[in-house]
Amino acid sequence: MAAPGDAKERERARAALIGGVYSNHVALAEVLADARRRGIEECYCLGDLGAFGPHPDRVFPILLDYRVRVVQGNYDHSIGNRRDDCACGYTDPRDNHFARLSYRYTFDRTSDRWKDWLRDLPVRLDFSLGGKRVHLCHGSPRRTNEFLWESTTPDPFLRKLFAATGADVIACTHTGLHWQRELEDKLFVNAGVIGRPENDGTTEVGYTIIEAAPERAAGVRAEHVRVAYDHARLAAEMREENLPAEFIATIETGWWTSCLEILPGKERARGRF
Repeated sequence: MAAPGDAKERERARAALIGGVYSNHVALAEVLADARRRGIEECYCLGDLGAFGPHPDRVFPILLDYRVRVVQGNYDHSIGNRRDDCACGYTDPRDNHFARLSYRYTFDRTSDRWKDWLRDLPVRLDFSLGGKRVHLCHGSPRRTNEFLWESTTPDPFLRKLFAATGADVIACTHTGLHWQRELEDKLFVNAGVIGRPENDGTTEVGYTIIEAAPERAAGVRAEHVRVAYDHARLAAEMREENLPAEFIATIETGWWTSCLEILPGKERARGRF
């Protein structure tokens, strides 16, 4: 078995960043195939392989087949270390209710082989792209389950993260919503997630491509790519597994119906609920 998170130390021109798989093995296969069609060889997953979707063990062989390098998310840490809770960082009882249902399902259906694999994943990865240092993490460089929202994350805070990591580019996930911001010669990217749609009424999911861009101040540009997949197949599998109706509705409609209380006002106002 390939060492989890291993990264070759060589120069790259492009890389694909995949956030929050959430057991969506159908979308994962489609996203990785899309990246391959675009000629992208270097693919990274920013963590949270389980949660929300069905059959968590189906995700791991796909990651290995495509030689994806993986950062450990809070879900991965908790399952790998046989914890009782996902450590998602929710504070509202309604969010935690659905988090508990999701975590218990994923924990019970993740085999011991893959729990051990999750336990050993690195919490961060660093590599060079176009001569710029890229730092990958799950929530933030300082905490795995930290939520960094576009509307509430100020520039001075991001500058502190860049100073602490020494990176030119920081990429994370965890919130489920993609965004990016350039700060002079730095670039911050939230890669979004592929486990569920982005609370925008479409069933597509998205991943992020970063590539060297010498003409930009940061030296790197980021593009968020939308991908259609067989969401009806995933919804059918979720029904067969008796997963919550709220989860299935999100896959079928593109609107979040659970874990909404954590959203800041501006982000929540974009959704239906």
